[in-house]
Amino acid sequence: MTDIKALIRDVPDFPKPGILFRDITPVLGHPEAMGKVVDALVGVASLSGPTHVIGIESRGFILGVPVAHRLRLPFVPARKPGKLPRETRRAEYALEYGTDALEIHADAFRPGDRVVIVDDLLATGGTADAVCRLVEGLGASVAGVLVLIELTALGGVERLAPRPVHALLKY
Repeated sequence: MTDIKALIRDVPDFPKPGILFRDITPVLGHPEAMGKVVDALVGVASLSGPTHVIGIESRGFILGVPVAHRLRLPFVPARKPGKLPRETRRAEYALEYGTDALEIHADAFRPGDRVVIVDDLLATGGTADAVCRLVEGLGASVAGVLVLIELTALGGVERLAPRPVHALLKY
């Protein structure tokens, strides 16, 4: 079996000096490893009884779509501003290296929906918190936040509390 953590590459000073980027593209290029990641995310997601899967642009799409497909659930993209064609809701957030915003369609969720949020990495939790606020702003609940990698020293899990967070790998 493939060691997923061994495939992840460290890229220093990307996207700016002082940031250590965790590059998951070797995992994406390794079918066996990618299958293990999707299987693990599906297993965790299924325990929370979700009605929808939302993926955060862009690597959250890569992981979220196969999870939604395997669970036979609708997939909702959380996109950068101006990329969605209909009425949207927007949330701004701070990153460890700047600020940004995400949008979802205004009709993506209804009260009572249970949403699993999927992304590649959890650092400070700003991006995931923005998506949580979008989901909750439409009356749905966050059934869980699922990531491939958690950078534990940056406090993302604490920021997202009391929402459940599950990371496959921790650094």
